[in-house]
Formats: sequence, C-alpha cells, structure tokens
Amino acid sequence: MKRGWMDVGVVAGLALLLVVSPAAAVSRKDSIDRLAAKYHELKQFNGALLVADEKGIILKKGYGPANFEWQIPVTPDTKFRIGSVTKQFTAAVILQLVNEGKVGLEDPITKHLTDYRQDTGARVTVTHLLNHTSGIPSYTSRPDFGEKVSRNPYKVTDFVKQFASGDLEFEPGSKYSYNNSGYFLLGAIIEKVTGKPYAQVLRERIFEPVGMKNTGYDVSSTILAKRASGYERNPDGYVNAAYLDMGLPYAAGSMYSTVEDLYLWDRALYGDKVLPAALKQKMFTPGLDDYGFGWNVAPTQLDDGKTKVATTSHGGGINGFSSFLIRVPEKKEVVIVLSNVGRGVRAQSLAVGVLSALYGVTPQTPLKPISEVVSASLAKGTATEAITQYKALKEKKPTEYFFGAGELNRVGYQLLQGGRVPEAIEIFKLNVDQFPQDGNVHDSLGEAYIAHGDKALAASSYRRSLELDPTNTNAEKVLKEIEKPAAKTP
Repeated sequence: MKRGWMDVGVVAGLALLLVVSPAAAVSRKDSIDRLAAKYHELKQFNGALLVADEKGIILKKGYGPANFEWQIPVTPDTKFRIGSVTKQFTAAVILQLVNEGKVGLEDPITKHLTDYRQDTGARVTVTHLLNHTSGIPSYTSRPDFGEKVSRNPYKVTDFVKQFASGDLEFEPGSKYSYNNSGYFLLGAIIEKVTGKPYAQVLRERIFEPVGMKNTGYDVSSTILAKRASGYERNPDGYVNAAYLDMGLPYAAGSMYSTVEDLYLWDRALYGDKVLPAALKQKMFTPGLDDYGFGWNVAPTQLDDGKTKVATTSHGGGINGFSSFLIRVPEKKEVVIVLSNVGRGVRAQSLAVGVLSALYGVTPQTPLKPISEVVSASLAKGTATEAITQYKALKEKKPTEYFFGAGELNRVGYQLLQGGRVPEAIEIFKLNVDQFPQDGNVHDSLGEAYIAHGDKALAASSYRRSLELDPTNTNAEKVLKEIEKPAAKTP
C-alpha cells in the first residue's frame, strides 16, 4: 500500500550530557554532519538538516541539490514542501479558536459546516478530526486518488462534498485511523469561523507573530524564491515528482517551510505566543495510538535499541518531498529533517540517528539500498534471478545493504507501473516471506493480485493485512468491494 501525506520512557545514565566541553560539542556536531553526509552519499537523504538544544543551534546545513537539473545546492533557507507537518499548524489554529470561544472541541462538524451531511457529521466532533478518530474515509486512501483526482483543482466546499463526506468506516472515537480528510475538514472549519482563507489565517495567526518569513501555503503557480524542486528515487535513479494540485493537501499538508523557520516554530512552542499552557497540554496529550492534536506523542527508541526518550514528533510525505520533525521538550532539543526527495529517503531514520548522537548513543550507520541491486538485476534478467541475488546478499552481506520492507515494495510498485505484473507479484511475495508480520506488505501483494485479476488471492492478502493492522481502512474497503455479491442478471 502506498500511503498518502502520507507514516515515554525515562532516560537514565546520561550524565555526560550535563556538562559538555567545547571539544565535545564540536565532536558532536562533526559526528552528526558525518552521519547526514553518509545518508546523502547512499541516496537516502537529500535536503536540509537543523539540530538544536537548549543553548541554540548545533548544526544547520544543506546536503545535495535543491534542483538536480541545474545542480543548485540546498542551503538552510531552501524552501521545502513539508506535507503532514502542516497538521500541527492546523491544530494550533483550531486551538486558538477554542481559546477564543469560537470553536468547541466537542462541537460536531455540522455546527460549523452546516451543509455537511447530518447523519454522520452530527456524530463527529472537532476532537475526532484532530486525533484521527472520526471514522470518515481518508481521501488519499482512494485507489484512484493519484491517477484521477490529485492533479485537478477543486473549491474547498466542492472537495468536501465529493471526497470528505463518505460513509463512516467505524464509530467516531472508537478507533484510530490516520486521516487526511479530517484535517481538510478542519481547514474548512477555520475558514468558516474566521471568514478568511486558510492560508491568510496561518499567516496572520502563526507565521507573522512567530517571525516565520520563509513559510507559507504552497501554490505551484507562484514564483517562490529558493523553492526546492521535488523528486522521487526509484531503484534505478531519480525522477521528477508527479504534479499535485496543492489545493488538495490543503490543511492536511499544503505548507512549505525551511529548517530555520521550523526552528523558530519549535522555540515559540515553549512560550505563550502561539497557545496558552492549558491548550498546549491538550495538543500534546496522547490519545489512541499515541496521537495528540497534530503530533505523535510517544517515546522514541534510540539506535542502541534500549534507550528511550520522551518526544513529540511528526513526519510528512508528499509528492517529491519527505520531512520529519522530532522534539525533546524536557531538554529543548529538536531535529528537523527536510528532503526534496520523497520515496526512497529515510528522513525519520536520519532524525533518530541524530537524536541518538545527541545522547551519546552511536547512530546506526546507513546501508546501501538493496532495492537498487534488485532493480538492476530485473533490468537484465528475470524475477527469479533477482530473488536469488537478494537472498544471497542477505545471507552473505547482511550488514552492507539495507533490507527494510520498503525496499522490495518500491521495486514491486515500479514493476506494476511498468506493466510487469507477474514479476511484481513475485517481488511482493518475497517481501511477504521476509516480513510476514508487516500488514502493509500483504496489502501491496493484494494490490498486485488485483492488477492480475486474481480476486481470491487478493482477498486473502487483504484479510491478512487487516489481521495484522486493524487500522488499515484501505484493506477493509477493498475487501468489501472484492467480496460484494455479483449483481443478478435479469
């Protein structure tokens, strides 16, 4: 399954961090720089990185080109689309409106969006939208979203009616399911309550007060200085990202920013410029699946496999871009990773590696992507030969290549897009064999079976995916369609 923008412990024994000599600080900065450079060398990161602690910025630097065709380098003030990191800004505006008495967290959708369907909207509250428990289908999970919807402009009200008003997939509040429709609706509520466009509200309420001069709502037609171009990394190289009408991510993922501006945002969250303490506490209180309001609120395990740090974080993925922001509020530490490559980069892994270095934990060294080897083998030979090579390298060189589940998934989808469906099935089957407890790889195999016309096998894969990941509403939806009784002929 391809996801849309799309996916608390006490730390002990860290006495060495209490007093940091200048030499240690330099060493820490150098080790972080080397780690990011290694990720870039292995094509698993291309973009900007900022790292800070309570004393200020430790490192801010660009790695690789902001535009591959002109080889213009990334700098700390390069502007990137940040995808779902936008959600925390949407949540902050909603909480400001709550503070002003203009919105209530328990208000039903229909109180503010009076044209929304009553049978479902009266049961879904603002809180359900904020913490992904609404049950409303997420529009980015539609099988036809990328091909038939993503390039087309829509008015907010029209989009809500057509793509964010589906039948509920579960009882509101009973289940967590990451949902872009929910945040689209929050944007619509913001516009209705304030009487202003969402982009203007962000600028007036957050960007200007915080001093974020290089942040805004991205519009493709605007000439925007220092805007990074977006790319995807396929197993055989980089390609320009597919066009996306930026009105569609909207309040769920439409913003652009820089690592420097997001650092200003991080610091502002420690004061009362954005929100009073009581509402900030609500934002950072975890609900189902440890999700607060626009933030994941859960401990992060460092690269030693045992140390856990209390963090708030969020990632973002949108055509050609990937981002990850992770904060340690107790120590005022933040790691901000912005990449102008979407698929194929490991923004979160880099961020956790950097955080590990801050805590004196040796970061895991990034490895060569096995997807490139498998893809090269498929270009010259058969799926059987590629699979044989994969297994041989995993046995003989397990510490030289990265064998994550996403690697074979990328190859499989590349084969699907190229019309090589039987070979895609074999690659997805290998991935299921390697990661039998990963619901997403079963979902991907089901998608390949559907492309091949094998509904029974597809249904089996989707059922297994749903067993492993009960939040996979995509699998639920496809299963209902597959298992729907055939219409009787008169």
